[in-house]
This record gives sequence, C-alpha cells and structure tokens, in this order.
Amino acid sequence: MRGVRYLGIGLLFAALTVHAQAVKSPVLVPVKACIFDPTGANGPFAQLSRDLAIEAQRYGMRLNVKIYLHEHVASEDFKAGQCDLVGMSTLRARQFNKMVGSIDAPGNLRSYAEIRSLLHVLANPAFQPMTITGRYQVIGVMPIGALYVMTRDRSINSIEKAAGKRIGVLDWDASQAKMVSALGAQPVPSDITSYGGKFNNGQVDIIAAPAIAYEPLELYKGIGKSGGVIRFPLLHATATIMIRRDFLIEKMPDLDSRIQQLQSYGLRFLDAHLERLKQAEKTIPAAVWMELSADEKNRYSRMVRQARITMTKDGVYDTSTMNLLKRVRCKHDPANEECSLFDE
Repeated sequence: MRGVRYLGIGLLFAALTVHAQAVKSPVLVPVKACIFDPTGANGPFAQLSRDLAIEAQRYGMRLNVKIYLHEHVASEDFKAGQCDLVGMSTLRARQFNKMVGSIDAPGNLRSYAEIRSLLHVLANPAFQPMTITGRYQVIGVMPIGALYVMTRDRSINSIEKAAGKRIGVLDWDASQAKMVSALGAQPVPSDITSYGGKFNNGQVDIIAAPAIAYEPLELYKGIGKSGGVIRFPLLHATATIMIRRDFLIEKMPDLDSRIQQLQSYGLRFLDAHLERLKQAEKTIPAAVWMELSADEKNRYSRMVRQARITMTKDGVYDTSTMNLLKRVRCKHDPANEECSLFDE
C-alpha cells in the first residue's frame, strides 16, 4: 500500500500536517477522522488511514481514525460533532456544501483529462470561499473513476431497452430515482454497501459503478456470461474530504494557510491517481465491454444533459458549479454541440 497512495488520503494528510512540520511541539493535537470505506476494515481507505495515523504522530498529530461501513452513519456522526473530519462520497457531501456537492451531476465530465482540469481550477485560492458553508468546509475532492452502466443482460444496449428493468439507485438520493423513472424503468433503492450484492444476486438488472468497484464488490458475478459493461461514462464520480471548520480552527488558528498548502500537496498525487483509475478499467475483460454506436452515444449524452438541466432547475444542483463544469468540458471539446447552446 506504499508508493502511490490514494489522492484523498494524501489530501487528508497534507491538510493536517503541513504546518505541524514547523511546530516542534511534544503535545499531539487530537484529530477525530471518520472515514467511509464500503469494503470494510480491510479496505483500501481503512488500511491507508491506519498508515496515516502512525505517520501523523511524526508531525504532532494524534489522528483517531474510525472506519465506517455505512456512509450515512459517518455523515450523521460528522453532523453531530463526533468527527473533526470525514471522508465520504461527493453526492452525500451535497447536504453540507451544495457547490462542491454538485460536481457529480449526470454527464459532469467526459474524460480523465477534464477532471484533471477541474481539480486544478478548484485548487485556485479564489474558490476557497465557496468551499465553506457555515461550520463546514471542503478541503479535498478525489476522483474515483468514470461511472459505467453494468447490466446482467447484454441485450439491454439502448435507452429504450432499459424500460421495465430494475435499476439500483441510492436510497437517499431522490434525484436518481427520478431519472430512472423517467426512462420507464423501476428504481430499486439501495445503499452503497448493498448495491453490489443486489446486482450480483439478481435483485436488480442494472447498476452504475466505477471500474475500481469491479473486483472488490465482485461485480463480475452479476455480469456473468450474459451481462456487460457499457463503455460510456454517465459521469465521473468523486469523493469529498470535509472538515468541521469551527472545531479545527480552534486547534489550528492557521487553518487557511494549511488548506492552501494542502491543494499544492494533493495535486502532486493527481496524475498517478488518475493513472491508477485508468488501469482499473483495464482489469475488466475486453469481452465484457459493450460498445455503443456514435448515434447511441449522442443520445445518451443528450439524455444525461437534459437530466442535469432539469435537476438544476429543480434546485438539486448549484448553477455556478454547472457553469464551471460546462466551461471545462468545452475547453477540451469546443466543437461539441452543447458549447453553442446557452440553456445551462
């Protein structure tokens, strides 16, 4: 687990230790960290967090890490003040910061190059005020990979063929159920820990997941010989690291300068982390991938774009974030038809 570490853990470590290197104090500052790892106590986030807790002592920090199998429990503990810091999905983080929590909108970004550009933009100090909402502050956003449609039946290879099928959605995110219902499909509420299991045992026909979940959640069992993975990213998913600013600023009066250092530190790990996500996609056998025609890709793009626009108008997503995402997309693909439209 040494070498290339998860970007999010690198961000977390930087946020807590940058200034501590200059403070030669024998007193360890206690920091309570609540980390969600859907694969449990032996998962990658859990293991890296334990490494981090040992390393942090060298920098004057006593990091007390608690691993959560259930994300909603970590979120509620953070809200209740039982954590100084939390690691969770960006979708879940939307309740604390709508601007950053809107990053994972449908069709947000189309490539790893685009998400790289976005994170460099977010590292600009000019964006820091937008990361703060009351007592909460986002200190890091970590890519976890493109979200692909995974199906138990390869014949479900178009939007129309999803009608009547059972599609797994997160039980706490009403926007997902609304999108699925609009397709004429049946949303099946799940939490992240049961998501893969329902797919594997046939309770749902379709899910969307990143490639890094393929092996740990054994999604190949659900795909079997008759299923597949559609090679079209519905969105690029991220995780968020957030702090209780009101708690930590009392312990670290120079918190803002630490966070600025954090941005620079975390970006050093970004390219290696993105490469790791690309390699994860290569672990999915070539025969499992399902290719879409150019026409079908355009139809999917229009579908997710319309869903994004509708949910933004409904107040689900932040308009400034949607504008930022569009600018990033059009910088990389200025010829795309959306770049000449002005409805979002």
